Amino acid sequence: MSSPIDDHTTIFRRSWSVYDAITAENYMFHRELYSEVAAILERRHGTGDYSVLDLGCGSARFLAPSLQSAPPVSYTGVDLSPVALTEAQDYLAGLGGVSLHESDMVEFAAESVGGYDVIFSGFAMHHLNAAAKAALFSHCARALAPGGFFLLVDVLREEGQTREEYLDGYLGMMHGEWNAVAAEMIDEACDHVAAHDDPASLSELSEFATAAGLATVSLLAKHRQHHLIRFER
Repeated sequence: MSSPIDDHTTIFRRSWSVYDAITAENYMFHRELYSEVAAILERRHGTGDYSVLDLGCGSARFLAPSLQSAPPVSYTGVDLSPVALTEAQDYLAGLGGVSLHESDMVEFAAESVGGYDVIFSGFAMHHLNAAAKAALFSHCARALAPGGFFLLVDVLREEGQTREEYLDGYLGMMHGEWNAVAAEMIDEACDHVAAHDDPASLSELSEFATAAGLATVSLLAKHRQHHLIRFER
């Protein structure tokens, strides 16, 4: 594969055990955030059929339980990693209308013809630079069906915080608090974060969303640097 974002996900393609070890300890608050996601999808399911586009889906292991309890009529997962997509087939087993694509998520969203009721992205957007983030919001706004929404789980910078200040805090937390994971795994994860993570602030994401036509921005959950945000028209 040939894509700049492919470099950003090297750690997860090369060594899934690192990410597994980190998430097993709930250091990134997956349990809390995805519990909220599950409640949102259950409410949406209760209103009628709905479709999902999952950008940067990885193995879909964290979203899959929510989809199983509130099954959409179609699920489209997009990721650069063929290893992750192979695992996603197992986690999504039993769901109908599953379609998985090995692709750059920004490029896939740009080519989408629209009609998705829910667009979801979990811990993927912070790998994009500002221009790519803005482009993704624009593409997602066009790809949403009327009444649809974009649901984002990701890390964010605080308002006024520089990338360097964010990294100092996040890397310090990883080294100082994530003690249940082997030190060499944390070192590898920290190298990835330092080299590739470029999270936005909530106000920056709001500006991208508003410019794209997603005027309603709701912060639904925040656990330290880890957020759940909903964008809609």
